[in-house]
Amino acid sequence: MATQQASAPLPATGRIAGFHAIIPAGGAGTRLWPLSRRSNPKFLHDLTGSGRTLLQATWDRLAPLAGPDGVVVVTGVAHQVAVADQLPELSAASLLAEPSPRDSMAAIGLAAAVLRHRHGDDVVVGSFAADHVIHGQEEFASSVAEAVAVAREGYVVTIGIAAREPSTAFGYIEVGEPLGVAGAPRGRQVVAFAEKPDAATAAAYLETGRYRWNAGMFVVAAKVLAEQLAARQPMLQEGLERIAAAWDTDERDEVLGREWPALTKIAIDHAVAEPVAAAGGVAVVPGDFAWDDVGDWASLADLLPARADGSRVLGDDAGVHLAEAPGAFVVPRGDRLVAVLGLPDVVVVDTPDAVLVASRAAAQQVKQVVDALSDLDRDDLR
Repeated sequence: MATQQASAPLPATGRIAGFHAIIPAGGAGTRLWPLSRRSNPKFLHDLTGSGRTLLQATWDRLAPLAGPDGVVVVTGVAHQVAVADQLPELSAASLLAEPSPRDSMAAIGLAAAVLRHRHGDDVVVGSFAADHVIHGQEEFASSVAEAVAVAREGYVVTIGIAAREPSTAFGYIEVGEPLGVAGAPRGRQVVAFAEKPDAATAAAYLETGRYRWNAGMFVVAAKVLAEQLAARQPMLQEGLERIAAAWDTDERDEVLGREWPALTKIAIDHAVAEPVAAAGGVAVVPGDFAWDDVGDWASLADLLPARADGSRVLGDDAGVHLAEAPGAFVVPRGDRLVAVLGLPDVVVVDTPDAVLVASRAAAQQVKQVVDALSDLDRDDLR
């Protein structure tokens, strides 16, 4: 479990009336193994050397916009205590624990339904992952404010990230015509969502100037989300509604235990975003702030300051010796000396019970190691 950090001062950004932020805090971040694991996933770690974990940094961005009482975190029961420890400002009522993973639609839908029961149909919710890195608070706040304005017009709204390169690691959003919504001059129609493309297709997307990365940020009126979900996944919406109606009552555990295992396991992209976009009901607001989903060790290395030879160390480098290892990335988390000689662009992650050595080019393949641990009867390391 990551240690609790002192609360960071909130930047002076205006609160958005009627807006509530949802932070889904789930997943294991297996491509950052062995540091990130099911028992201690990446959102509980400080991966940028800022002194704040990714979860805490997400709180720092959203609390000024929704207010400390306007942020809800949805996490698994296994991480409930760790989340509460890291976010002492978060009230017990704003920490929703899901009994088991049912993918993003169930988590976000649950929070939205609970907020609608508490605050009424006019509440606008925004979902922002707990494990992303964002720089540029003013730009982020501006995008969220415009997204809320568009959401109040009945749209499901996503924030599209300016594509820096023809990446094959992200989905894409095809941007259409301006909407002309007051308070959201940059709001545009979404033509379609595209799955992760191959390199040639990604390059073609960027050449058109019409595509942005899909970072999975969604802003929508809670009532609109319920209506769209009811039209496309009625059984899921009905189950979430029953759970939300019982959430603040003595019947919560009984209803949750009965309804949750039967909920459809589906991502919000497939349940709502893609089909609603096809019907013309999704809008996009540009996000021109720096963003990274910290998808693997190679992408994390690029977020850290480099030495003269391009090597990087996350944490205390007193126990690290590098020689003729340009571009190497070392994460020392054990008590041993880590020495790297003559291995350029290598990744070394040293933890007390497991060590990873890989090339930066193979960073996306680390998940294969985690998958193999079951075959090796080493679930204790997953």
